[in-house]
Amino acid sequence: MLGKKQPHTPRSRVKSALRQLSLRSRERAAAIKRDGNTCCTCGKKGSNKKGGIVKTTVHHKNGVKWDKIIQFIYEELLVDPDLLEVLCVECHKKGHDIEKAEPPSK
Repeated sequence: MLGKKQPHTPRSRVKSALRQLSLRSRERAAAIKRDGNTCCTCGKKGSNKKGGIVKTTVHHKNGVKWDKIIQFIYEELLVDPDLLEVLCVECHKKGHDIEKAEPPSK
């Protein structure tokens, strides 16, 4: 028997979704194209040729602060259900149009 559903989206699921976004990003593709899919350290070119497979990956020079990113997602996007409401698309758009027209609060 399956246990009770967790009250929030698990951190592992959030990280997995963010990782998939990163793997399919234009920024990652641009880095691969810029470097010619070639290792910047040893110069090996990525290849799928039979008998000569060389895998490359994209490395974040400044690292990825996963905990900080995931915490931000929980604070701004995956909030308590009491802070969420269901709206039709038209009312949702109107609400955001009103927010854009109001000066930012200080």
